[in-house]
Amino acid sequence: MKKTRKIIVFFLLLFLLTGCTKQLVVEKTNDSGKKTKMVVKYDVGKNATGQALTKNILCKPTDKDLLSIYNKNGIKTNKLVSCSNFTPTLKSNEGLWDNIFIKPLAWLILKLGYLVKNFGLAVILAGLAIRLILYPVTKKSAMQSENLKKAQPELQRLEKKYAKKADDQQAMIQKSQEMMAIYKKYNISLFSGCLVAIVQLPLFIAFLEAINRTPAIFEGSFLGLQLGTTPWFALSQGHWFYIILPILVFIVTFLSFKFTKNDVADNSNPAADSTKMMMNVMVVIITISSFQLSTAIGLYWITSSLFTVVQNLLVQRGGNDARIKKS
Repeated sequence: MKKTRKIIVFFLLLFLLTGCTKQLVVEKTNDSGKKTKMVVKYDVGKNATGQALTKNILCKPTDKDLLSIYNKNGIKTNKLVSCSNFTPTLKSNEGLWDNIFIKPLAWLILKLGYLVKNFGLAVILAGLAIRLILYPVTKKSAMQSENLKKAQPELQRLEKKYAKKADDQQAMIQKSQEMMAIYKKYNISLFSGCLVAIVQLPLFIAFLEAINRTPAIFEGSFLGLQLGTTPWFALSQGHWFYIILPILVFIVTFLSFKFTKNDVADNSNPAADSTKMMMNVMVVIITISSFQLSTAIGLYWITSSLFTVVQNLLVQRGGNDARIKKS
């Protein structure tokens, strides 16, 4: 519990001291003389992605149309280093978020991209590298699910024991104490799942910002898919093969959530149905959101979710092998 609080406080401080992405905005005057602010988009040229451009890009674009858009809207690209020479230097006028997460992550993807000659593959490799680093934490969370399965018979007996005492406050207190004893017996932590989410959410945001602020990445392509293009923009341009991204996002997200749904399926706790419903809603929301996220972010999400699926399968197989040997 104390560790979880410390991690939450740490990331809150990072966000408070952050140097976040700044959209490139221009002020235009309409026919009536009223001034309005508009977000500049990369929607011209043969390599147009339709994405909203960021003002604080980390390195110089190479695409001529993109370069022209930035120069036309007041960004002095001649003062920026080329993406191949970008290094994550610390700057006191930038937030911790920029210095600790965004720039190092962008540098890693760039280095991998130039090494393997493809930035889409670099995003996949960077995602795998980070998940491997986090493996001890995420594996512990996956093992909690296996421990919860082992505890199910005792938890079900506990629910039956107190099924007719819901209005008895003293009995409910006793039930809570017995439940905590079961959790302790099977080494179940109520906050392990939250801990993984707390760690992974900032990483997802960091990937999003690093990609949006690094022209060399979103100018690239992977298997014919432009990394900066969103499926929604591509579909509007008649590029129907981009539909494969939301489909893959749906499949891997569903599979990664399936393990958790299986864990709560046998739980007689009334909250189990609500949990399963919430997971189904999350799968739908994530799938719909993937239409508006760039190809590069979609690749990261698919890679991360697939890693979760494989990890859970390995943990589940390890648990089954242990039970067979014990029997």
